[in-house]
Amino acid sequence: MKRRELIRHLEKNGCEFLREGGNHTIYVNRRTRKSAPIPRHRELNPFLARKICSDLGIPPP
Repeated sequence: MKRRELIRHLEKNGCEFLREGGNHTIYVNRRTRKSAPIPRHRELNPFLARKICSDLGIPPP
């Protein structure tokens, strides 16, 4: 899955950009008070994308 597609999915489901880390971008879901790091790779493993979504409490893409 493309990183850009995952970020669009996160923002569509109510997640917000929190900050930039050294090798990751941190997104937070304010409703569930959970956060998850998004690696800075163009292509992400589909299992990782599902894990990020479950960490944030949103449906998988």
